[in-house]
Amino acid sequence: MSQQQISLPAKLINGGIAGIVGVTCVFPIDLAKTRLQNQRHGQQVYKNMMDCLVKTVRSEGYFGMYRGAAVNLTLVTPEKAIKLAANDFFRHKLAKDGKGLTVFKEMLAGCGAGMCQVVITTPMEMLKIQLQDAGRLAAQQQKPVMMSPAKLVATNTMPSRTYISGTAVSAPRAVSATQIAKELLQTQGIQGLYKGLGATLMRDVPFSVVYFPLFAHLNNLGKPNPEGSSPFYWAFLSGCAAGSSAAVAVNPCDVVKTRLQSLNKGSNEETYNGVVDCVSKIMRKEGPSAFLKGAGCRALVIAPLFGIAQVMYFVGIGEYIVDNSPLSLLSA
Repeated sequence: MSQQQISLPAKLINGGIAGIVGVTCVFPIDLAKTRLQNQRHGQQVYKNMMDCLVKTVRSEGYFGMYRGAAVNLTLVTPEKAIKLAANDFFRHKLAKDGKGLTVFKEMLAGCGAGMCQVVITTPMEMLKIQLQDAGRLAAQQQKPVMMSPAKLVATNTMPSRTYISGTAVSAPRAVSATQIAKELLQTQGIQGLYKGLGATLMRDVPFSVVYFPLFAHLNNLGKPNPEGSSPFYWAFLSGCAAGSSAAVAVNPCDVVKTRLQSLNKGSNEETYNGVVDCVSKIMRKEGPSAFLKGAGCRALVIAPLFGIAQVMYFVGIGEYIVDNSPLSLLSA
């Protein structure tokens, strides 16, 4: 990391651009991850990531793979910007006289970044998951399930659950993130958007604690000399390696978060009363392997996302925009 004074607006711009580019590239894989994580044992609609994507295109069209992308693209800019800028800020504050940080201080800076980002991450994930999982619920309703008519449960894509006994289930009604957010605010208040906050902290804080120090050390390996900087391709590869490693490490927390934030449940699917209840029920009914559901997808999502982010930092697009903005020209 540069030891110069941090330009916060430039870091925010870099993080925002990286988030938009990265999410646009990998969102279909993220959708597959959410649907695979929400599947219960004995009720699998999808076999793996490719099967999920193929079935999604067949049943929902190409743009079905981008269901929920709008809310993600809207909020990923402040989310990634806060995460990356907060880490730089804490690293700068923890550094003394331009000396390198210890591993503990690097982890502390990452912890601070993870805690800052959940302000945006939690509602973003909450809304995104409802839209992403709607196709899985619709496919599950069409799949024959051996149940008595009295136990048939139908869900739509709205947060409220509908129970229909002995009747055919109609196709779910499409809704937007705005409608979901509005209903949550009306029925549950602001805490409705922050359901799963504890699980989000459990995922994002450890992720940042692992990612940022690991990236810093991997990136240092590519420097030609201690005072130089690594090439951009090395920054990209370091971001990919650190991101995928951290993603797999915290995947169990991501599974718990996804289950808790899914408001609509399919036929005969469990409901959870908190993190501990969710962990115990998954362990008892699905086994330890359930906590690794979607791990491969998550690694494929996070790796390029953070690789692109580090390249944005390397190229310095944010610095260029800030230096050539009208306000900077007037103050020059």
